[in-house]
Amino acid sequence: MHILLVASAFNSLTQRVHAELRDRGHTVAVELALPGHSLTEAVRRHAPRLVLAPMLKTAVPREVWSAHTCLIVHPGPMGDRGPSSLDWAIHEEADLWGVTVLQADEEMDAGDVWASVPCRVPPVAKSDLYRGEVADAALEAVLCAVDRFATGTYRPLRQGGPEGAPVRVRPYLDQSVRRIDWAEDSTRTVVRKLRAADSQPGVLDELLGGEWYLHGGHPESELRGRPGELLATRAGAICRATTDGAVWIPELRARRRPGRPPTFKLPAVRALGERLPPLPEHTLPPLPEARDSTWTDIRYREDGDVGFLSFSFPGGAMSTEQCRRLLDAYREARARPTSVLVLGGERDFFSNGIHLNVIEAADDPGAESWANINAIDDLVEAVLTTTDRLVVSAVGGNAAAGGVMLALAADEVWCRSGALLNPHYRLMGLYGSEYWTYTLPRRVGPAAAERLMREALPVSSASALRLGLVDRVVDCGPQDFAAETGALAARLAALPATASRIAAKKRDLDGQRSVAPPAAFRERELARMRRTFEDPDAPFHALRRAFVTKERPRHTPPHLGAGPVTPPGPASSGARVTGTAQHGVPSDGDHWYQEG
Repeated sequence: MHILLVASAFNSLTQRVHAELRDRGHTVAVELALPGHSLTEAVRRHAPRLVLAPMLKTAVPREVWSAHTCLIVHPGPMGDRGPSSLDWAIHEEADLWGVTVLQADEEMDAGDVWASVPCRVPPVAKSDLYRGEVADAALEAVLCAVDRFATGTYRPLRQGGPEGAPVRVRPYLDQSVRRIDWAEDSTRTVVRKLRAADSQPGVLDELLGGEWYLHGGHPESELRGRPGELLATRAGAICRATTDGAVWIPELRARRRPGRPPTFKLPAVRALGERLPPLPEHTLPPLPEARDSTWTDIRYREDGDVGFLSFSFPGGAMSTEQCRRLLDAYREARARPTSVLVLGGERDFFSNGIHLNVIEAADDPGAESWANINAIDDLVEAVLTTTDRLVVSAVGGNAAAGGVMLALAADEVWCRSGALLNPHYRLMGLYGSEYWTYTLPRRVGPAAAERLMREALPVSSASALRLGLVDRVVDCGPQDFAAETGALAARLAALPATASRIAAKKRDLDGQRSVAPPAAFRERELARMRRTFEDPDAPFHALRRAFVTKERPRHTPPHLGAGPVTPPGPASSGARVTGTAQHGVPSDGDHWYQEG
């Protein structure tokens, strides 16, 4: 059927619903709910059979819901109402939550229920939960609701009353509730408040004579100090003492002042700049072991013949400094006596490529862009030229642009069933690098590579498998991905064919170098990227600034109109499949493939 997605932004959940509905043969268009644009006229123009709102922060006009069935995805269980659903779930330390698909009506969140799916609430940040367990439950509920609507006979359930779920209306979770009392709050309380505010709106706090929104929070096991005192730095983050311990805070955003430009998140040390007093840099070794309880954004562990190099950068963005540290860790891991090296394997983002916020804040954004793209290219080159072991990219969460290309540099790509890939660059006005002109056509063919770049649309894990973009889809929840990939990697290392595959890698790379050396692809890509970075009038600069400052688009981008659907079909024969909001949602840290 023809389905219109109405959304406040083309965020991760909207993208996933878009991709999965297309996989199932529906034609899907997107209309952004933007100021100055009539949603009623847009719906009339699209003439959909069904209107679906995966993430909508404004009310659906009466003219729309009275003329069309309009289903709203609410990130809360049946009966939950209010604008801060996930925030309250984490704030109140709920173990079980849910997602409800309900029909738009006069009262927000009060419509009849078409589907409701429960989900667990692990101890993670809100944006991670939103892209993980909540997105999985939302997708299941949406598909159920769409199937029920297609029958034409299903009668949705009423909320409230003797037969309906009890109704609980909760207010907006404002800063008065989120505020951290450093003199009283324990580490657990501080981390909970920070997690409930990630990635928006952050926790407003005073620090070093300024007002900042704190983003991200991780407990520290050893450092101690006077409550509220800054104790140390690590990898761009600051460590701050609590009443019984300390927390690491990776990012800060300055509070915007009236009449001043918009502010945006930056690594905490970079944001504080000269305000930051001299603090010890608690650097960890390039390969900190996974069993270490202190926070770090890069970890390593070994299990028999398998090494696991995991990394987790806020928002999936990788700055010049982060790329270089990850490259150092990769080189150390490559020196270990293993036959299989797993890159990634964490829940949430794999990578979204270069760090646009850090670039925007640089004194010379063009020069920082150039440094950043070369740093990530160096990392990709190291993976591509590894010939003494098999490398597996384990993509547990979403990936985009250079992050997808980083994954493709490995010998195999394993993708969690709920992950979403955006293998394109053009929405940021970039040609792209990271050896994409070498790796992408080799995997999917030149025609499919050109189409993926041109269409600039999200790709589900199932479609990625059919295309050959990934080699395996691991069907499991976010919390189980590391264990599933660990078991698969152990099996891969034990296969007799693995040794012969490793032996063939060097022969293949040597042969490729004599015909079409990978370095030549990088050189051509970078030549085009450098022209863009050095041209002050190139669209990249304005598009980057608009993304970083969260400037809303003036209209719905044309490429989000209904296009050809992905034909349904079975997974590739060689693949192994394993395992079994209307409001109150975060902006969820999606990197620059997100529209607006």
